[in-house]
Amino acid sequence: MKKIVFLDEYSIAGRSFEKVTSQGEYIAYDFTRKEQVVERLKDADIAITNKVVIDGEAMRQLPNLKLICIAATGMNNVDLETAKELGIEVKNAVGYSTISVAETTLASALALARNVVYFDEYFHDKRYSQAERAFCYDRLTFQISGKRWAIIGLGNIGREVARLASAFGCEVRYYSTSGVKREEQYEAMELKELLEWCDILSVHSPLNDRTRGLVGAEELSVMKPSAIVINVARGGIIDEAALADALNNGTIAAAALDVFSVEPLRESPLYDVKDRYRLLASPHNAWSAAEAIDNLIDCIAENIRVWLAKNA
Repeated sequence: MKKIVFLDEYSIAGRSFEKVTSQGEYIAYDFTRKEQVVERLKDADIAITNKVVIDGEAMRQLPNLKLICIAATGMNNVDLETAKELGIEVKNAVGYSTISVAETTLASALALARNVVYFDEYFHDKRYSQAERAFCYDRLTFQISGKRWAIIGLGNIGREVARLASAFGCEVRYYSTSGVKREEQYEAMELKELLEWCDILSVHSPLNDRTRGLVGAEELSVMKPSAIVINVARGGIIDEAALADALNNGTIAAAALDVFSVEPLRESPLYDVKDRYRLLASPHNAWSAAEAIDNLIDCIAENIRVWLAKNA
């Protein structure tokens, strides 16, 4: 029976993991620090990790390790070159959170357009109960219908966002970070043109050499002062300091972030944005609807099942 070790089981939020645990001798750790990785995986045949890094140095000390299952789509927390060299198979999970992330993207746009956070606080801190007037126009809201929605990265999530945005009456165009020309129902544009054109920008591309720092001060400077920027992809694609400056200077109207260059984000200019209602932020949980976590578990279980069948 193969030994399966999950390094950060907290990432599945307590959902049933029986489809995985039934496939071998299973040991789980709620969370694992870097210095604990080798000790915890020393007898493991199969490692599961969401965000815990398994680097080449660790792999070289783990002769039993034959499969790494990444409980996510992004694979930047595993040294893929060393894994290949050592014959360790690496499998990620694809497509499990498409709906969840796309819905979060739409919810973020709507929340910023309607100033949902401000007006919720206006009610709960009793300002409404003390008001003389029925309506509060402290912050004007707007519709997303009729707006121009730009997408960076038209993969599975980008396409679902495009579909939802279109259903809300937006005109959708996109920028391909890979440079690959494809037949799409949406028009492709160069990045600067797209940023000048749009009212809402959402990012759905992987973090790689092409996308790191893709949207910085220069790119933000060409956007409309009424524009909204949303990043639910990976931190590092948008320059956080430049974004904080753009929000403080009124270069753009608002932003929603679910991902950051360092997670958790310890110190950042983003914490010093002067008007907090211009920035809607969440701790990398756009993907984590209960249904998406269950889909992720199915992906992990299937990756292990297939590997075990090949290596029976």
